[in-house]
Amino acid sequence: MRRTAAGAPSTAPQIAAAGADFPRSAPAVAPPAPEPAGTVHREQLRTEFPFELPRGYVDDTGTVHRDGVMRLSTARDELVPLRDVRVQENPAYLSVVLLGRVITRLGTLPMVHDGIVENMFASDLAFLQDFYRQINAEGHTRAAVRCPHCSEPFEVELGGSRLGES
Repeated sequence: MRRTAAGAPSTAPQIAAAGADFPRSAPAVAPPAPEPAGTVHREQLRTEFPFELPRGYVDDTGTVHRDGVMRLSTARDELVPLRDVRVQENPAYLSVVLLGRVITRLGTLPMVHDGIVENMFASDLAFLQDFYRQINAEGHTRAAVRCPHCSEPFEVELGGSRLGES
């Protein structure tokens, strides 16, 4: 309940029951408080990356699709293909299944799947494998480290030799 000066009538509406409906005006929004000095603004995480295939995927009608979008991979994207029979029989098929999961758009195709990826030219497949490694390793697969014994700086390769390895 709102307190008012002694003897002054209250101008606030009285609510008989919690949650009672009554017309409300738009609440006043205070301007945001100034940020303290030295505040660091975090960049929003980018999860989708456009690409252009070197040759392009040719569909059944002869249309060439070159522009596409690939999203960041999740742990599920890397684990689910391992249960695929084609991957179990031929581990090289892992990259085809994985790319079929993370490419979200390719030209005007209504859907992208591993069947599309397996019918791409080898140069486009190699391009997509490299692109996958780049975006999922924040632009590179090397990290600067320092020797614990002599403190000499050097770089190490973080990526595996095949798509899906780390």
